[in-house]
Amino acid sequence: MPEESTTPDLVELARRSLEAANHRDFAAMMSFWGHDPVWDLSPMGLGVYEGPLAIRGFFEDWIGAYEEWEIAPQEILDLGSGVVFAVLLQTARPVGSDGHVRLRYAAVNVWVDGLVERTTNYTDIDEARAAAERLAESRG
Repeated sequence: MPEESTTPDLVELARRSLEAANHRDFAAMMSFWGHDPVWDLSPMGLGVYEGPLAIRGFFEDWIGAYEEWEIAPQEILDLGSGVVFAVLLQTARPVGSDGHVRLRYAAVNVWVDGLVERTTNYTDIDEARAAAERLAESRG
């Protein structure tokens, strides 16, 4: 009987983390992050968040500003060595508004033992893809 792989399917884990976000389940969202994670939003001009409390606080503030909020993956690729590249589309309606906003961006995740250790988000999809490929190669 063949052995089952103990390597987590990082694309599936990424999809499940997005589902948790769409349900505004902050505890479930944080269950995908490691114990000492870093979320780097500086390429988007939004700073760097270190540790679970800071990251959860950002999630709660960001998503809480919208009556309707959804994140959808347009592409998720496991590049190897724990590096996942994703193109994501957020659509939302701010609290008290009839207008909608859309944000298309890329995320580069580093996973260790099935948990996110670091994420960097980019508005420039090509820049993110190149960064993810370099990172996967350097970790290989």
